[in-house]
Amino acid sequence: MPAQTPIRPADLHGAQRLAIDATLRVTDLVEAMHLNIARAPWIFGETALGRTRGITGLVYGSIRTITAGVGSTLDAVLGPALQLLEAQLESGTSHPGREAVLAAVNGVLGDHLADSGNPLAIPMRLRHRGRALALERESLGHAFPQASGRLLVLVHGLCMNDLQWRRKGHDHGAALARDAGYQPLYLHYNSGRHVSTNGEEFSALLETLLEHWPVPVQELAILGHSMGGLLARSACRHAELAQLQWRSRLRRIAFLGTPHHGAPLERHGHGLQRLVGISPYTAPLARLGMIRSAGITDLRHGNVQDQDWQELDRFGQHHDARQPLPLPQGVACHAVAATNGRRAGDLTDTWIGDGLVPVVSALGRHADPRHCLDFDAARQSLHYETNHWDLLDSTAVYERIAGWLQPG
Repeated sequence: MPAQTPIRPADLHGAQRLAIDATLRVTDLVEAMHLNIARAPWIFGETALGRTRGITGLVYGSIRTITAGVGSTLDAVLGPALQLLEAQLESGTSHPGREAVLAAVNGVLGDHLADSGNPLAIPMRLRHRGRALALERESLGHAFPQASGRLLVLVHGLCMNDLQWRRKGHDHGAALARDAGYQPLYLHYNSGRHVSTNGEEFSALLETLLEHWPVPVQELAILGHSMGGLLARSACRHAELAQLQWRSRLRRIAFLGTPHHGAPLERHGHGLQRLVGISPYTAPLARLGMIRSAGITDLRHGNVQDQDWQELDRFGQHHDARQPLPLPQGVACHAVAATNGRRAGDLTDTWIGDGLVPVVSALGRHADPRHCLDFDAARQSLHYETNHWDLLDSTAVYERIAGWLQPG
């Protein structure tokens, strides 16, 4: 087995750039607080915008100039050398601990990492056993000499990665390969980007996969955990708009704890951010809440289409502006919900659910009929005393999924 590398050269380069970005943002925050405190406004008065002046302004400006200069110099000096070292490690597999940290950073800051070209940004790719697949017929034929025509693509959730489908020795993908004849492939992506942006790229990736798969694809199924389920719905919509061929091969989707109508944690965080912004003395601190990624803010209501967020202030918007999107037609859609509660009707179902996603959101139920997702009663499953991550290794959950995804 190739050596696993806990830290790669690109990680050092990316961390250096992130530190420079953080220093610049903290400087802006401190200056904004300085400006408002110096004005001594009423506690709920108007928040001052702009920068400080005079010697104070010169000091803050100097900090920005020096910090930006240091960042540019490090990029110019270290960048090429670290890229060369990185290329020499391509044959090594990545350490699971590194993968977990990188996934968490991408979940929280992924849109900024992608927009700034930071090496820490995770590119979208399909992987198998932690290795990226080259989507070319010859390469795929070599990687899968006994390729199956039944493909299963597993899509992880926010702040996670494809290796984390294995939990407590169980992996739904490997088990479905054994019990139902699927060839499992795992999507690895930057979960901090908008769901619809990732959905469009995922859709294009599936089209390339089916075009180059070494044997004819008879059936495609998707298993999405948490945000991964939103990504699957978004990809379907993009495929329909672009009339892509893979959509006609999709037969089944299983959603595990997917926040179809959002998650309370993001809504509470949004409310806290607005509360902090009430006073000019604390308003600059609200900027800390604005570092959270587009992927996280999409979970406020469960955005899956571009029009759900385009031309809107994602930090200012508090109402549900989504366009209704039903389940994809011609696809057997299955929903698994979990709750920490012990019995039906427990308040835990409504307010907490599995710890992150309420039961009604995971089952696609909504007070507005336009947003209700019509899962067939036989294709819904609720599991008690089960949390969001237990969905990845629960025997009862797996048995239900395996029953749904059997051929025929």
